Amino acid sequence: MKQSLLVLGLAATASAFTGPSPNSRPDTALFGGARGVATTREGKMETVSKVKELLDSSEMIFTVPASGITVSQVQSLRKSLPEGTTMSVVKNKLMNRAISGTDYEAAGEMLKGANMWFFIEEDIGASVKSFNSFTKAEALKESHSILGGTMDGTNYDAAGVTAISKLPSKMDLIAQIAGSINAVPTKVARIVKAPGMKVARAIKLAGDEVTGGE
Repeated sequence: MKQSLLVLGLAATASAFTGPSPNSRPDTALFGGARGVATTREGKMETVSKVKELLDSSEMIFTVPASGITVSQVQSLRKSLPEGTTMSVVKNKLMNRAISGTDYEAAGEMLKGANMWFFIEEDIGASVKSFNSFTKAEALKESHSILGGTMDGTNYDAAGVTAISKLPSKMDLIAQIAGSINAVPTKVARIVKAPGMKVARAIKLAGDEVTGGE
């Protein structure tokens, strides 16, 4: 999946909305207010459906403040993200509906203010690195640091997200698993990279298939 910026709050329009914020801010193409198709019942249902699809294919999600980022800054950040990572501004109420009953339900604790979410399919390390490089280049490190993230039903603070980002990626795991069980890397890759496959389950399946489930 190509990297993309899905401003899911407005589906087919060029504007997006964010959650309520105590501070006023000028309208931009990103923070245009809740107008258009997103205010309809159908639009909201479509937003929730799209977020659920992203959650199904994500290994991890994390959030940062959405307020005060310009459209040009967002475009720059989007271009720097690795393939398989999607960033999106989602209204808190709709995000809460999307995560209900999923492995990411715990993320509800972070639904405060305006949030920009990062849905990461695979390369957590590169995604966090890209975001940190962006905030440093744009002098936003103080105001737009990572607030927290969720993985396998557990919430992590900024330090936890950073620690996880330094762990081996799926591609690294593929090489390690293949070497440890003397398997063909492409066979292991097919299992580990299956859509929605979590790392822990993928490792078990890879070992079971190659060893015959012994």
